[in-house]
Amino acid sequence: QVQLVESGGGLVQVGGSLRLSCAASGRTFSSYAMGWFRQAPGKEREFVAADSWSGRSTYYAGSVKGRFTISRDNAKNTVYLQMNSLKPEDTAVYYCAADLGGSGRHRRVHEYDYWGQGTQVTVAS
Repeated sequence: QVQLVESGGGLVQVGGSLRLSCAASGRTFSSYAMGWFRQAPGKEREFVAADSWSGRSTYYAGSVKGRFTISRDNAKNTVYLQMNSLKPEDTAVYYCAADLGGSGRHRRVHEYDYWGQGTQVTVAS
């Protein structure tokens, strides 16, 4: 079992920044990949970013590449999503997810095993 708790969401102006955190517990954090997804109202949950268990490999959706950065601190059992140059279309509930069998390359919802409860990010224009 893995428990995930996100934090750091909120309201930000266009062009601003936010850093999301996801604290994990239950299994050795450094043994599995992590991902971030988001879901806007009326839309399907979509992949945002993922990293390998070591954090050395990272993957991004095209819509966020160059603006968002995923990173992890295995000593703190925490993965982060630094979001810069935020746009109104980034408004969504953001979820972190654990991929016990992957290397960070997975981009589909069903490929992830555990999910956090989500944190709201709202970008005001």
